[in-house]
Amino acid sequence: MPTSTKDYYETLGVPRDADEKVIKKAYHNLAMEWHPDRNKSPEAGERFKEIATAYAILKDPQKRARYDLQGMEGVAHYTSEDLFGGLDLGNIFGDMGFGFGGGSIFDRMFGSRTARPQHGQDLRVQIEIPLEMVNEGGRQEVGVSHPAACSLCHGYGTKSGTPPPLCKSCNGSGRKVSTRDQSEGKQQIKIQQINVCPHCHGKGTEITDPCPTCGGYGQVEKEETIKVTIPAGIEDGVVLRVAGHGLPGDGPDISPGDLHVVVTTRSDGRFQRRGADLWRAETITVPDAVLGTTRTVPGLGDNLALTIPPGTQPDAIIQLKGKGLPRFRGNGRGDINIRIQVHVPDTLSKKERKLYEQLRELTDTDFKK
Repeated sequence: MPTSTKDYYETLGVPRDADEKVIKKAYHNLAMEWHPDRNKSPEAGERFKEIATAYAILKDPQKRARYDLQGMEGVAHYTSEDLFGGLDLGNIFGDMGFGFGGGSIFDRMFGSRTARPQHGQDLRVQIEIPLEMVNEGGRQEVGVSHPAACSLCHGYGTKSGTPPPLCKSCNGSGRKVSTRDQSEGKQQIKIQQINVCPHCHGKGTEITDPCPTCGGYGQVEKEETIKVTIPAGIEDGVVLRVAGHGLPGDGPDISPGDLHVVVTTRSDGRFQRRGADLWRAETITVPDAVLGTTRTVPGLGDNLALTIPPGTQPDAIIQLKGKGLPRFRGNGRGDINIRIQVHVPDTLSKKERKLYEQLRELTDTDFKK
């Protein structure tokens, strides 16, 4: 990305042994002077780019070391994201007070920047819990297997447990830059090609004495059991976050991601769950539907008495108020809803048939009246 041929120390007006404080102050003053929203001269935009690029190179110790050693060739492979993705521009530049924060000016001049990941990727698992735990809440064990930073080498992949040296082939950039001349008519142009370093495969480091535990990868497979707090009444599909138990970061200095636990209710032969309400079908005989009856039905704790009134129709619903699950993040409890199904016999004994025929005669007489 850097294209300027001007020395970066000269651009900021600082000596080559300047410390970070001096470099930051020089950048701040020059950025105030040449900001395009403040300085309306035609060259302000280009000058500001040079200042910002010089600061991005000299502020970072690794980039600065490559620049000191190899000059412009050592930093030619950096993109705008490489240069500005890790800078805290809000503190340095966003408080200047003339209308634009640090992010907007850099997005306009260098293209939108993608923030570097501050932690590893999150891990997602799903668990099923019984109705009893939904009812009461509690602690549920969750078994997780995932890569984690090697404890012996601290994630560096080296036997010594210290950061590996930079790749000698690419000087730690992870890229190989090749330049060739090409003729186009009477003009000679330089063609620059950037490829992944074949020696370090883009890592920028070279491990000669790998860690015996992880074989130089810096990570090992880890199995752990985590206890997750389940709140009473938790709804199906709620995601519980367990910080720091996701996948490891891309490097020993990057914190791991989080574990997201998706909670669902285990199938239960007694009930179907709908939020805080529970549903159950209860089958009764025709005489019980006509005359009424009482039944004992299961509850979340003890069994419950169900009164079925006379004349109950098929598919009638009888509610047991407040006997369902706790309302998640709310007050009170749901209901247990009993759907009544009436069983009509398909075979009858002689005695039963005679009784039903007598009942039909009585019923027909009542209808005729």
